Amino acid sequence: MAEDNVTMYGVQLIFRNFRGEEGKYNQAGQRNFAVLLDEQIAHDLAADGWPVKWLEPRDEEEEQHPQAYLPVAMKYDKGRPPRVVMITSQGKRNLEENEVEDLDWVRMSNVDMIVRPYNWDVNGKQGVKAYLQSIYVTIEEDELELKYAEVANQR
Repeated sequence: MAEDNVTMYGVQLIFRNFRGEEGKYNQAGQRNFAVLLDEQIAHDLAADGWPVKWLEPRDEEEEQHPQAYLPVAMKYDKGRPPRVVMITSQGKRNLEENEVEDLDWVRMSNVDMIVRPYNWDVNGKQGVKAYLQSIYVTIEEDELELKYAEVANQR
């Protein structure tokens, strides 16, 4: 079983559902996303029991080099909530639970994060679930966002 937290730098996120929207593969209220993994890290994590998954290949090249990913869950209702930090040209800002859904739509230029394992045992079955401990997301700003960054917000 997985024992240690895993720190990842410069990763890419897929299947973003920071809002916790109900969908084909998601129950309403479950906030989650997945992080792409390189092949060696994927095999190392899988060997430690992490729930590494592989994208379905779309062509022959992808069949030769399948893409691994790690599903990551976020929980705000139990234990310590994750730390979510958004970084822009204006600095960094901690996002509250009701603000993290903004990350579903932004362009990300860099993502660094720490995931922690939760080892579960239910009815004789065991496994590991990856939970977000902290994430720092650098937002890719366009020229208008940069031009008007100094203008104060009005409410």
